[in-house]
Amino acid sequence: MTVAGPADELGHTLQPRHVTMIALGGVIGAGLFVGSSSAISLGGPGVFLVYGVCGLLVVLVMRMIGEMAMIHPGSGSFAEYVANVLGPWAGFVIRWLYWYCQVFAVGAETVAGAKLLHVAGFPGPVWAVGLGLVAIMSGINLLSVRAYGEVEFWFAMLKVSAIGVFIAVGLAFIAVFGSGPHHALSIMIGHGGLLPTGLLGWLAALPVVLFSMMGSEMATIAASESADPAANIAKAVRSVALRIVVFYVCSVFLITAIVPWNTVVAGLSPFKAALDAIGIPGGGQVMTAIVITAVLSCLNSGIYISSRMLYELGRSGEGPHFLQYTADNKTPVVGVLICCVAGSVAALGQLFMLQDVFTLLTGSAGAICLFIYILIAIAQIRQRRQLEAAAQEIPLKMWLFPWLSYAAILAMVIALILLALMPEQRTTLAISALTVMMVFGVRWLQQTRRPQGV
Repeated sequence: MTVAGPADELGHTLQPRHVTMIALGGVIGAGLFVGSSSAISLGGPGVFLVYGVCGLLVVLVMRMIGEMAMIHPGSGSFAEYVANVLGPWAGFVIRWLYWYCQVFAVGAETVAGAKLLHVAGFPGPVWAVGLGLVAIMSGINLLSVRAYGEVEFWFAMLKVSAIGVFIAVGLAFIAVFGSGPHHALSIMIGHGGLLPTGLLGWLAALPVVLFSMMGSEMATIAASESADPAANIAKAVRSVALRIVVFYVCSVFLITAIVPWNTVVAGLSPFKAALDAIGIPGGGQVMTAIVITAVLSCLNSGIYISSRMLYELGRSGEGPHFLQYTADNKTPVVGVLICCVAGSVAALGQLFMLQDVFTLLTGSAGAICLFIYILIAIAQIRQRRQLEAAAQEIPLKMWLFPWLSYAAILAMVIALILLALMPEQRTTLAISALTVMMVFGVRWLQQTRRPQGV
């Protein structure tokens, strides 16, 4: 094990095909295959519009990240770009908050995978299966970044193919060999309309949808460990819009056109329910296997991303020095091990804590994503102003600057205000606000105790 430094940084062994598939499959996991059932239960059939709005927001944020990344490609994650513009405090806050979100994502994916394997007949208690999954994925991350990229490539390939097949089968069922479009429309609007739970139901689904979409940013982080970061970042950013429209909006739309929304059970895969309703022999079992694969993929990626956040904290001096330790294969071994332990604790917490307590914590992670995105947007606006003042060329530009950047910030602020007005969401937002304030407090203590001039 060696200490990372100018001559001993992270590896750059990911190939373009790895980065492309990580970009395509980065957000396809339990959040889509299983978590969409909660969103449908909360918002009804019209929740696909919530997915569309949140998807548009993520597309705009990814474009902002892409613009900043193209100026300093290969320098690190999106947190590094924000820190370069707003200062070290912003990098510190974003890295710890994003690590917090990813730890709960790892815990959620672990429990989802363990439960699915347990139902499928895998021997052993759920908690033991979950810990085994975390250990296996941590081992893959410890091998090398190339090993992570290769495993994630095939996981993502399967996920993307499965979603494509599901959409093709769903469309064919509605238009060709099913009961027809009229019947599909009656299923969507015949149980209370598109908004059976009202506008409040849509708002309640917002944190669930945002949490499920978290992960688009990992493509820019993975691109920094490739041989040509600039080209791979640009490619990843351009692919995110199509990915979200096809994977999320179309999938949820088809599910609610095949299965009545009020029969969808929160916590169970609505994809399996839709395939069972279509009547494809063995379709439900195949989808269960694909869901397990998707969960393992996001678990793999969650460990990868959270370990890189810790590595950057150690490298920048904003976290303990040992966080930047790397093995001879240029893998941040300490970060991976810490994420393995933290993810295991989060998984055990979900299994043994009161369910509503853990739901509050994971929901807070979705709200924190909004705060992180706001900081990213502010940094992009400020950097763009600086670049234009210096007449510097910008390879990849944010659309309709500055209006879309301001609109994205306004939309996120309005979303937080609306969530605060909902009594059932106030506790979640309070946990989110407390978490943010704690990170700022730690940063303040770090600065006050640091010797002057350092």
